[in-house]
Amino acid sequence: MNRRFGDWPEPGRPYVPRPGVYAVIASGDGILATFQEEPRPELQLPGGGIDPGEQPLRALYREVLEETGYAIHAPRKLGMFHRYTYMPEYDLFALKLCHVYLARLGPRRGAPSEPGHTAVFLPWDVAAERLAVSGDRHFLRVARALVQPR
Repeated sequence: MNRRFGDWPEPGRPYVPRPGVYAVIASGDGILATFQEEPRPELQLPGGGIDPGEQPLRALYREVLEETGYAIHAPRKLGMFHRYTYMPEYDLFALKLCHVYLARLGPRRGAPSEPGHTAVFLPWDVAAERLAVSGDRHFLRVARALVQPR
């Protein structure tokens, strides 16, 4: 199912479609997230844009490594959502098409190579409160139900 989260689009404003991939990365009693300093400090699921001609899973592995310094294993698609947003780092009004996966934490390969990103381990409950994007929080709940069934 394709869900919409966040603000409605501004009437008459063009939005550029921007496909991306993101991961809920299960790690023990919580998840691996990324803290992004700019353009506004916030906690996010690791991931980002899919480059032209790039396969989504390849983009996921690349983005997670760039933003956290960790590899991932066994990605499993949870679903997708879209949201309308302004991306100040690109001066772009975007329709973000966010494909979300559940993955297992792999080995650390080094420090994050993406400037302004820091890997952060969060308990499930803290992540559910602090992830900045409402769509990320939704899929965090979906992933948790799969990882920690009641």
